[in-house]
Amino acid sequence: MGRYRSVSTGIMRQKKSVIAVGLVLILSVIGVLVHRLAFAKETTTYRFATIERGNLQSTVSATGTLNAVTTVSVGTQVSGQVSELLVDFNDHVKKGQLLARIDPTLAMQAVTDAQANLEKAQAQALQASRDYDRNRELTNDGLVARSAFEVSQSGATVANASVKSARVALDRAKQNLSYTSIYAPIDGVVVERNVQQGQTVAASLSAPQLFLIANDLSQMQILAQVGESDIAQIKEGQPVSFTVQALTGQTFKGTVKQVRLQSSTTDNVVNYTVVVSVPNTDGKLLPGMTARVQFLTKQSDNVLKVSNAALRYKPTDAELAALKASRQATTTTSTTSTTSTARPDRKAWSGTRGAGSSNFGTLYYLDANGKLAVARVKTGINDGSTTEITGRNIKEGMKVIAGTINPAATTAQTSTAPASPFQGGQQGGGQRGGGRGGF
Repeated sequence: MGRYRSVSTGIMRQKKSVIAVGLVLILSVIGVLVHRLAFAKETTTYRFATIERGNLQSTVSATGTLNAVTTVSVGTQVSGQVSELLVDFNDHVKKGQLLARIDPTLAMQAVTDAQANLEKAQAQALQASRDYDRNRELTNDGLVARSAFEVSQSGATVANASVKSARVALDRAKQNLSYTSIYAPIDGVVVERNVQQGQTVAASLSAPQLFLIANDLSQMQILAQVGESDIAQIKEGQPVSFTVQALTGQTFKGTVKQVRLQSSTTDNVVNYTVVVSVPNTDGKLLPGMTARVQFLTKQSDNVLKVSNAALRYKPTDAELAALKASRQATTTTSTTSTTSTARPDRKAWSGTRGAGSSNFGTLYYLDANGKLAVARVKTGINDGSTTEITGRNIKEGMKVIAGTINPAATTAQTSTAPASPFQGGQQGGGQRGGGRGGF
């Protein structure tokens, strides 16, 4: 009796195990089906960019400072107190106009002293000349020794030289007296005034600056600093556009006047000074303003252009494999395809080689059947956001892929990876193409 019970118990256990295994298999199948259905419902959303027709300009950016073409620093060669101050900031002056006067008291005394020294030297020279004439006659008569005559002769020569020296000292004193009057060296506008009336200036090793005069503010210049990587693109006569912060919304024009050969190094970056000639007939531009300069290096009018993000877009490996298979099938079945058209497509399948070329690029789009297609294009100038393109399979208004947006993958990428401006657009598979650089 006990043996029958144990047998029945084993049979029950085997039935339970079979049922458990069956349930596990059923649940696994259901899970796979649900996953496939969910995956089938998950669709990839493309971001598109439109091929447009318009004008493109390639520029080099730099910053510089506005200055007058001719600026003269007016100083003083003599020390003293400023007794008169006749001009102020923004005053228009003419060449030779009196600007200020240094107290001339000491300079006038120096002139008087030099005049007295000259008269003294002239008197001594006169006496030495008389002694020389007298000793010469006595020497001829044998009444004076020859050595005494030579002494008188030397004394007369020294006295004449002293007269010349005293005359030079008098001229110097008069010149220093004239320096006490400060005159304008050019026609222009007083940009800076660095002294006050009654202030004492000391001219020792260098002349202190009293005024800064700009010659003509209707014609100005920008001294722009251009890096060595861009200086080869700058030529004399190039058109220039620039803006200043004080005049928002206004763009001014200029012309490259000179590219100076002298270089300067700042933070291990070699810069060259480019002189830009700027008309300022309306007087809006002021000396010292900071200008943001755009040098026009190349220009193309009425050309096809596309966002840079579209040229950077890379399909997934699966999409590239499908595209390659489709192209191979088309090449096999079509008798009109040629080797010249197949070669660019094979480059386009690789994606990286086509987009990495400096003169060629690859654009991806959806054909009439909604399948991924590729177009090989030749690239031209780039303005930083769009690039000039030419090719046989492109036209104005055509929609090309600039990136993809996968909501689920984007969410996973956001939760697993920190946001960083240095991350590529394809990380995590959520957003590709437009994530690097954007448009």
